[in-house]
Amino acid sequence: SSVMPWRSHGRNYDTELQRCRLEAALVDFGDYHPLKPIMVTDTKTRRGTRKGSTSSSSSSSSSAPPDPLSSMLDGTDPLSMFAAASDLGRRKREKEEEAVGPDFEPWSLKRGEILARFTTTEKLSIVRKATSQGSAVSEKVRTRLEELDDLEEGSQRELLNLSQQDYANRIEELNQSLKEAWSSDQKVKALKIVIQCSKLLSDNSVIQFYPSKFVLITDILDTFGRLVYDRIWTMCSDPRPLPDNFTVEDVNDTAKETCLNWFYKIASIRELLPRLYVEAAILKCNRFLNKSGIQETLPRLSAMVRGIGDPLVAAYARAYLCRVGMEVAPHLKDSLNRNFFDLLGTFRQISSENVRAQLVLQRVEMPEYLTLYSPAISWILQCIAYRAPEGHNLIMRAFRPEFVAARATDFIGMIKDCDEAGFPKHLLFGSLGRSLASADPPESERLTILNEAWKVITKVRSPQDYINCAEIWVEFTCRHFTKREVNTILADIIKHMTPDRAFEDAYPQLQSVIRKILTYFHDFSVLFSMERFLPFLDMFQKDSVRVEVCKSIMEVFIKHQVELTRDPVILNAMLHICKTMHDSVNALTLEDEKRSLALLIIGFIRMVSFGRDFEQQLSFCVEARATFCNLEPVLVQLIHTVNQLAMETRRVMRGNHSRKTAAFVRACAAYSFITIPSLSSIFSRLSLYLLSGQVALANQCLSQADAFLKAAVSILPEVPRSISVEGKLRSSESFLVDFINSFLATLLVIPDHPEHGVLYLVRGLLNMVQDYTWEDNSDAKVRVYISALPLLAAMSQETYLYSIPKVDSNDTLYGGDPKFLSEINKLCETLIGQILDHLKTLGRDESTRRQGALAFSLFGVLLAHGDLRNNKLSQLAVNLWNLSHKHGCCETRTSVRTLEFIKHQTQQPDMTHLSDMVQRLTLQSRT
Repeated sequence: SSVMPWRSHGRNYDTELQRCRLEAALVDFGDYHPLKPIMVTDTKTRRGTRKGSTSSSSSSSSSAPPDPLSSMLDGTDPLSMFAAASDLGRRKREKEEEAVGPDFEPWSLKRGEILARFTTTEKLSIVRKATSQGSAVSEKVRTRLEELDDLEEGSQRELLNLSQQDYANRIEELNQSLKEAWSSDQKVKALKIVIQCSKLLSDNSVIQFYPSKFVLITDILDTFGRLVYDRIWTMCSDPRPLPDNFTVEDVNDTAKETCLNWFYKIASIRELLPRLYVEAAILKCNRFLNKSGIQETLPRLSAMVRGIGDPLVAAYARAYLCRVGMEVAPHLKDSLNRNFFDLLGTFRQISSENVRAQLVLQRVEMPEYLTLYSPAISWILQCIAYRAPEGHNLIMRAFRPEFVAARATDFIGMIKDCDEAGFPKHLLFGSLGRSLASADPPESERLTILNEAWKVITKVRSPQDYINCAEIWVEFTCRHFTKREVNTILADIIKHMTPDRAFEDAYPQLQSVIRKILTYFHDFSVLFSMERFLPFLDMFQKDSVRVEVCKSIMEVFIKHQVELTRDPVILNAMLHICKTMHDSVNALTLEDEKRSLALLIIGFIRMVSFGRDFEQQLSFCVEARATFCNLEPVLVQLIHTVNQLAMETRRVMRGNHSRKTAAFVRACAAYSFITIPSLSSIFSRLSLYLLSGQVALANQCLSQADAFLKAAVSILPEVPRSISVEGKLRSSESFLVDFINSFLATLLVIPDHPEHGVLYLVRGLLNMVQDYTWEDNSDAKVRVYISALPLLAAMSQETYLYSIPKVDSNDTLYGGDPKFLSEINKLCETLIGQILDHLKTLGRDESTRRQGALAFSLFGVLLAHGDLRNNKLSQLAVNLWNLSHKHGCCETRTSVRTLEFIKHQTQQPDMTHLSDMVQRLTLQSRT
């Protein structure tokens, strides 16, 4: 077919804008407000009416349609409902906490501290101990015992040589197995799991891990206790739910029988320790049997603990009894007190031959052994001292931090008078330090307290003992003193921990020191002016730990550094820290870790500002590029920073560059032009070439802008067919088309280079699009051609839609020259020819849906940008409309609105020629 003639119709953008403006309408907010409640009328189906017929009650209050959300909520808005639910929950919690209030520190807060504090590198094992069966028992009891003793084959395996983490994982697996067995109605199996776990508490072969083992295994006991209680509760809740304050009379016989059966099963456990622990776990279930069940059972269980020979095992058994006692009967102080006095009575066992032999075998010193008791004793003391009467056991109240803090000087005097043979003073100072970390002593005594404590701590010879105590007192020092005192303590720690590389065994404590300092010092100019802070960081010589410490510093910096900074002390220190993180990246580093490190470094870069000293800012970016060359997101941020610097220079100069600032913005462009090719991501390079070109153009750097845009065009063929997006391969086609559309929008204001042909960048881009290997059965190339037509139409206008201040675009350069317009029209005709050829190909391939969509897109472009006074162009538009509707693929709603728009346009004086064409546009049925 002959070449389709093209001519763009003239546009008056200002007039069009006025036509498109919405008419202003006054709104009386007294009558209407978008957040004002809507009156909802309830609609109900009447009996006797046919299905689907409804009648609504009349409402004269509002004619607004019913709000579906309000109708679902019976007229109550969601926030009010949430508030009501929250209030109900609060009242329920208050009722539950009548006995134990929020001032009682729960076990959940202590368990994490215990797990972190009592660790081991020794190998652990989970072993099933053999049990012997007696003969003088009844058949019924024998059956019950066999049920409990004959475990499945899977649980008889000995698991040896487990690391601490493996052991914890295994215990968690048992916890999950317990829940699964219970949910699948295998109640006996669940009990077997609990019994076996309880037996593990008699094994203290790795004694320094025992407190953590207690935490892990009592988690399972707690789970079991909840499951049994909830099961019996459910049995009592049919048909009405059992009230919180139920009595024994409210419990049905079936529930009582089930509850008794559980207690009988547990009473049949042969070994003392599991029998004690498992019964304690379901202590709360006594509520279902009789009023005084708990009151009678708790003293009996406390007395049973006296049968446990190992004092450490006995201490933790008493702690567990206090735990369940505080949960179900905190008012039974006598039973709780008995645990404490029994515990005091067993302390003489600590110096027994058996215990000493065990400690020698495990190579554990007596002071370390004594610290293993502290979590158990601390918990028991907290339980019996909680809300105790003033005259009742006043000594217990002395263990509250506030009491200790108020009398810290007296405690120091008592510690100094202690005999150090049995329990070293540094451990006592450690305990004192923990109290002072949560309660403040009198201000006048603080310096004396610190000096007295540090006199003892600094003399501790063992590096491990020293750092354990020093780490505790760092918080007191940071809390009450200045950088001078903290710096002195850091110097002392370095002095103690550097010889023989003792720091290698103390990374957790050293990390804790850093965390505590960062908690109290958020002014980084103060922090980095501590002479010993960076030398302290140098002790973290294990790469993984070093990076973690640097990350923790960076996270605090980003969170708390509010003002931009140019402080050389901060910059040098942060560059050192960021370089440490950057240099840890290697071929094995995971992408998530790289991204995490890059975000932290970017956060630092964004906080650096040299004010009006733009050259210094650019120099910083040059240094940062060399320092962080392996993290691509950081390089991208640096390019953005430099582009922002160029635009800030333009703002300061109000667009009128001097010779100096013109040279500076060209230097910024050079920085970006050099840096972009080092990026591996093709779309990062494309978008930054385009963005940097726009920045160069805004700063009147025409040759630099040309270079950026030509570079972008030149790498288009490198775009792969698929790219990785969040770890998944996706087609790159949509990304590429989006980029090209953005590129086309920029090309409108780019003036032609005097040494190149007319529209050389547009032609270069379209040639690349022509040569690119698009996906099979893809319309992307033709969609780009359709997108290029509006650009060429905009280029043929006398005055362009937008322009860059102080940059002459082609409308000024060519001034509507006929030769220039002729070149544009020829290019449009070529593009239309290519598009029509593709439409014919789609027709032959019977791809009617794709053909219809493209035809409608081209119709829209002709309507908006073509001069339809030309008969051939007008006929083409009609043909495209008919083609897009030929197979019923066009959305009717869109077609109707398009026709309405054209009819509206015919009312304009310069658009009357559309009247003839609109008569020939018909809507076709989808059928």
